[in-house]
Amino acid sequence: MAGFKVAIDGPAGSGKSSISKNIAHKLGMTHIDTGAMYRAVTLLAIENQIDMNDESQYHFLEDVHITYKDDHIYIGDRIVEKEIRSKAVTDHVSLVSSFPYVRKKLVEIQQKLGETNNIIMDGRDIGTVVLPDADLKIFLVADVRERAKRRQQDKQNQGYEVDIEKLIDEITRRDQLDSQRKISPLKKAEDAIVVDSTHMTLQQTVKKIIELIQSAKGVINE
Repeated sequence: MAGFKVAIDGPAGSGKSSISKNIAHKLGMTHIDTGAMYRAVTLLAIENQIDMNDESQYHFLEDVHITYKDDHIYIGDRIVEKEIRSKAVTDHVSLVSSFPYVRKKLVEIQQKLGETNNIIMDGRDIGTVVLPDADLKIFLVADVRERAKRRQQDKQNQGYEVDIEKLIDEITRRDQLDSQRKISPLKKAEDAIVVDSTHMTLQQTVKKIIELIQSAKGVINE
C-alpha cells in the first residue's frame, strides 16, 4: 500500500481518532491526529497566559515544535496527551483553531507529515485543505446524542461523571463553531464518502472503512 493516503474528517465526538488509530494498527499505516495538534496549541496558549482572542500573541509557535508521532502528541519532547483533553482546552480549541496564522502553521506541519507513506490523517479539514489529493476521503458522522453518549463513556472511564444534556450542548456548540468559521470550516469534501457510525460499533466502523480503503486501492491499481 505504498504512498496510500486516507483523509478522515468529521465533527467533534464522531470517533475519528479512535477509528483512525485502530485502522492504522490493523493496516500498518501511520496515524496522525491533527485535532490533537490544535489542542496542543490551545494548551500552550493557556499555559503562557496569553490573550487568547489576540491572534498576534500566537507567534510563540515560531519557537515551539509540535508534532504527532507513534500515536503520541508532543510539544518539544513532552508528551501532552492527558493535558490536551482538559475542559479548559476543550472550551477554547475552536477559538484557537479559527485563527489563520495558527492554521497556516499547523497545516504546514501536517502536510510535511503527510509526505510519509501510508498515512491515515484525521481532523476537520484534511480532505479539503491538508490532503486534498488523498487517495480516499471519508466524512465520518454520527447523531449528536450518540456522540455525546460516547464522550460521556470516555469521561466515565477516566473517573468523571458528566451530564449527557450538557455534553449535547457542548458538542452542538462545537459543531456550529467549526462549521461556521471563516478559515477551513468543517465541511465534506466533494469526493468524500459519508460513513454514518450512529448505529455501528467502533469495530464495525473500522471494518467498513478498511473495506473502503481496500476497494480504493484496488481501483488505483487497476
